Amino acid sequence: MNKEADRPSPDWPANAWPVGTRVRVIQDPAWAGPWPVEFWGTVDDLRPPFPVDHASAREGELVYWIRFDEPQVDNDGSGPYRGAEIWDRYLTTDT
Repeated sequence: MNKEADRPSPDWPANAWPVGTRVRVIQDPAWAGPWPVEFWGTVDDLRPPFPVDHASAREGELVYWIRFDEPQVDNDGSGPYRGAEIWDRYLTTDT
């Protein structure tokens, strides 16, 4: 985050959620992943959101760096992680 201008860097996509947005990481309804539980985190400025580079990506889908409220273990049993890159299909701002 560019503190002086109080706005994201020029690399931050115009259509992306801003730094500090509270998000809930959700499970995919089609499979039990990529996280075994749903949890809360925050959009972080470690790196700007970027397009998902995968054959199953949706049009315009972004990857965000999310800082977790509590460390989490992924579906492979790896972790605990304090943050991760997460596709926006696994994020919601619903409260």
